[in-house]
Amino acid sequence: MIKPTNIICNASPLIALGKLNRLDILATLYPTVLITTQVYHEVIIQGIKQDATDAMTVRLFFESCQWPVLEISEVVLSSYHPSMFLDPGEISVLALARTLPDPLVLIDDEIARSEARHLKIQVRGTLGLLVQAYKERHIPYNQVELLIQTIAVRPDIWIGAKLCDEVLASLRKMEI
Repeated sequence: MIKPTNIICNASPLIALGKLNRLDILATLYPTVLITTQVYHEVIIQGIKQDATDAMTVRLFFESCQWPVLEISEVVLSSYHPSMFLDPGEISVLALARTLPDPLVLIDDEIARSEARHLKIQVRGTLGLLVQAYKERHIPYNQVELLIQTIAVRPDIWIGAKLCDEVLASLRKMEI
């Protein structure tokens, strides 16, 4: 597998890690993470309007990391025609990824992940980030286990409990 050089994050991993107060995992794993203005608007602008505390957390985190928020040109957006319905943030992330060498898209929505795979773009979700952080020894097993269990029971993080259980089962096998 090619080591990605351009990490582009969609809204869902930012929201989930923001709610868990573990955005630091992104900075530990990657020197730079890109987001599009559409994702920024969805997570931060709309989040602040809805009094979502994680929106301010994400904004402060991005400012402290000084990671770029990219405006995607109309030419790039209009040249991409997804094969399935995606929201504006997902479209902007995948349109950008198509223009960059060795992209890795951080995205949780299964339809968007399927589209990324169709485009031969490497994908990783929130759970995959946590597993990667564990495998690279940035967080210990008991922390990754607790974070995944927390995701499974939180109704404001839209990752299914069944998927969390499957990931935990595979992690437990690694621990044996």
